[in-house]
Amino acid sequence: MELLGETVLRDEPPLLFPGGFWAAVGVWLEKPQVANKRLCGARLDEARRVSRAWFRDGSLRRVKAEPPTGARQSGLESVWEDVLQGCRDHEALRCLLLRPNPERPAHEEEELELVLRTLVPKGSPPAPALEVVVKDIFNGTATFLPLGKNHEGRYKVKMPNVYQIRLLHTKDNEWSVSILSASPENYISDGILYPKTTWLGSELLAKLAKWPTEITKHDFKNTLSLISVARYSKIYQELKEKYKKIVKIWPEVTDPEKFVYEDVAIATYLLILWEDERAERGLSKKQSFVDLGCGNGLLVHVLSNEGHPGKGIDVRRRKIWDMYGPQTCLEEGVIRPDSLYPDVDWLIGNHSDELTPWIPVIAARSSYSCRYFLLPCCFFDFYGKYNRRQSKKTQYREYLDFVTEVGFVCGFSVEEDCLRIPSTKRVSLIGKSRTYQATQEAVRDEQRAQYINSRQSCSITAPDRMDGLQQNGSPPSASNLGGLRADTEMLPKFDVERVLISGFLPRGKEQVRNCTTLPHDFVNKVVLKVANLLLNETQVDTHGNSSTWSQGESLTLSEIAEHLDKDTLGKLKNEYGGLQTLLRNNHQVFEILNGRVHIRDWRKEKPPRKNKPSKHPRHRLSSEALKTRLCWFYIHHPHGCPLTSESCPFAHGTEELRPSQTMSKKIHVWQQGDVS
Repeated sequence: MELLGETVLRDEPPLLFPGGFWAAVGVWLEKPQVANKRLCGARLDEARRVSRAWFRDGSLRRVKAEPPTGARQSGLESVWEDVLQGCRDHEALRCLLLRPNPERPAHEEEELELVLRTLVPKGSPPAPALEVVVKDIFNGTATFLPLGKNHEGRYKVKMPNVYQIRLLHTKDNEWSVSILSASPENYISDGILYPKTTWLGSELLAKLAKWPTEITKHDFKNTLSLISVARYSKIYQELKEKYKKIVKIWPEVTDPEKFVYEDVAIATYLLILWEDERAERGLSKKQSFVDLGCGNGLLVHVLSNEGHPGKGIDVRRRKIWDMYGPQTCLEEGVIRPDSLYPDVDWLIGNHSDELTPWIPVIAARSSYSCRYFLLPCCFFDFYGKYNRRQSKKTQYREYLDFVTEVGFVCGFSVEEDCLRIPSTKRVSLIGKSRTYQATQEAVRDEQRAQYINSRQSCSITAPDRMDGLQQNGSPPSASNLGGLRADTEMLPKFDVERVLISGFLPRGKEQVRNCTTLPHDFVNKVVLKVANLLLNETQVDTHGNSSTWSQGESLTLSEIAEHLDKDTLGKLKNEYGGLQTLLRNNHQVFEILNGRVHIRDWRKEKPPRKNKPSKHPRHRLSSEALKTRLCWFYIHHPHGCPLTSESCPFAHGTEELRPSQTMSKKIHVWQQGDVS
């Protein structure tokens, strides 16, 4: 073995080694994408234990199989037979795996742990690759054996690409972590599944040295723990390619890359989850859904395009809705706790704010077969903001436990998973099955009402009960939550419908208060007033030479407000941001720098670089947007526009005006199938 890299670490109290070393190896084993960004992840297929003596007597009866929960067993036996026999027969490999520890002679019955894993790249090619990892706890080595097939179709170890991570106690509190290669001169790197040896000896080694000090007890499940990582990677890349054009024509003011790729990732997860469910239940018909609080509606659009019948409901219509076409069903309306969807298979709550705790309730009451998928974000209780009750947990973990508890009370067996999305709030809660029989629905409905009523009075779920919510990995029964009883004799009778709507204030249609709905005459009057204050001179009709063009002076917002009448100030006060928002909206005329308002001088504006267009939609100026609005300076400034007609993006007179074609063109492109 040839050394690729080595680092010496001091183990100060609290002692990290050797436990911290094996925790770091575990990260590289289970989550290699944390270090190698070109990987989607790894699937652990099976683990086995082999005694050292086996390598000498060759008895396969000494092999003990320990398959992980849920691992696929078909077809793996032949892989193990090929690999184990190859390891025993290859003398150099056998010596590598049985390397003696000078500090401690190994016992013949001591065992090596072998893990068979599949490395999954982000794209294709290359195809996923099999690898066996041999962990020798007693000697402090983890040996990685990449697998390939020979001309006979049998698995063999790719010896040139074998590498080993080694921990050695050098002296006192000093430890050495090193990475070695079996044959670095013959190592074959593809830069994805098999990184370069220089990367192993530098980048990976640095991670392995750092991880022991950073690894703490994790409050959340591993990413994509409920679905196949390999299938996720494949489908995500397909959908990302299919819907990537949406980024270029995104009409909202939000970041298109963040929202588009996040919704594509969520859709990928749901498509695989639902496909697995159909296989488990023997169904052929694709599941229906309703997305409550659907926002921009992109998740609804993708799921509908992929064959799932459904719709989205939101309190406010978005600009992008018009671009999806009639096949995407989106409704503007208010959602209430007593709303029911009896014919729907799944309810979706993707960052659904105050609806979040209500969605398990709505799903449970819609029908016995209705399921739900939640991605909680903002912290809401049934009747307002969620109040923290725990100091031992993060607010996010505590809120997830609360929403999980709601699902349990509603009669769901709740599962948790962590999504791979560009968001800090990426833990999903899934209610797929019930914990009670359909005949007990009336009793369960009263239990839900009692629980919700108790939350309203803030008297339910003491801190010690929240602490025990997920102890021992098992959810509490509904009878243990908040003193609930399954026996109807023990329950006070509740008017369920009254409890559901009592105290809950559904979000009404959002009032736009960013100065965009103010009357045009009013806005134009304020703009002209402020401009004249800055120019500090009387408007003239003749246009002067551009060389004498005046930008005027600058004033603070408070100085400008002193010159506005009470009626104008009153109208602006009702808008978010008031005067400042109105002036920023009219960015053709004004710019605000360090709290002072200036007339914008377009001669000083830097044109966007052609090879690096802005990601923000407001900063993109396409050819279709040119000359679609009149130039304010040409009409109102005493010296006219500082730019020539050819260089100004705005029309110098009505004869230059062009009809706006941007939105109609986007809709046309979308509906013609250029954007799926």
